[in-house]
Amino acid sequence: MNSLEKVYKVLFTPVTIMLVPHSCKDALRLKIPTALILSVFIFSIIGLGYVFTLVDDALQYKPTKEKLAYYQGQFAELESTIVSLDMAEKEFNGLFALETKEEVLEKMDDSDVGSIDMEFLRKKINKTIDSVGEIRDYLSEARDLYMATPMGWPVKGWTSSKYGYRIHPTKKVRDFHTGLDISARPSTPIHATADGIVSFSGRSGANGNLVAVEHGFGYTTYYAHNKKNLVKEGDIVERGDVIAHVGSTGRSTGPHIHYEVWKGDRDVNPMPYVKGGDL
Repeated sequence: MNSLEKVYKVLFTPVTIMLVPHSCKDALRLKIPTALILSVFIFSIIGLGYVFTLVDDALQYKPTKEKLAYYQGQFAELESTIVSLDMAEKEFNGLFALETKEEVLEKMDDSDVGSIDMEFLRKKINKTIDSVGEIRDYLSEARDLYMATPMGWPVKGWTSSKYGYRIHPTKKVRDFHTGLDISARPSTPIHATADGIVSFSGRSGANGNLVAVEHGFGYTTYYAHNKKNLVKEGDIVERGDVIAHVGSTGRSTGPHIHYEVWKGDRDVNPMPYVKGGDL
């Protein structure tokens, strides 16, 4: 008998399975070929493997993971922009009327409760943030202009000669006075009337000891006849800083300060500026 015949004989040799009922009935005998039993066993193993594969694929379903990660990123970005908007809205509350969040709520999709047009919301928030940036730039420029504009009296004293035509105190002829003379006690502090940079500090002929301050936006102020200058060229000064002391240097008839305000390339009347505030 060759090997093939041996295998054939083993596979088709019946196996008897006896089923014994609990009653008194006779036992039931089943004769099943060995090949059938092996086939059932093999297909059972294959079926179990397929089931486990399906379960593993379901647990690691990549499209679901990617979709979840996408929405997480969307809401993280949205949260960041909302925080920025909230900070800006609080900062400018009471100054400017910004578009409110009610308009965003009106744009919600009523057909799908809880769904928001993400692209619209992002554009709306970015537009408002851009508007806030423009407001911030405007306020910054307005503040710079305010701090560069001469304001208030440079010294505590009394007006002895106004801006305009007058009889010169020493020449005794009619001439045009380009500044404002403010008399005060010797050594009285002289204050800068706006933020700026000292462009000149030293002796200047009939003006005596002179300090000139460039403020930007076309403004320049001059402080003449000082007893002593306390700043040097290049110094940065702020409104209210003491820059000199009252004296009577140069062509002067007594202790006072000759104060000039220039706008662009010409002198202007200092009175509207000194009336804007007091030191």
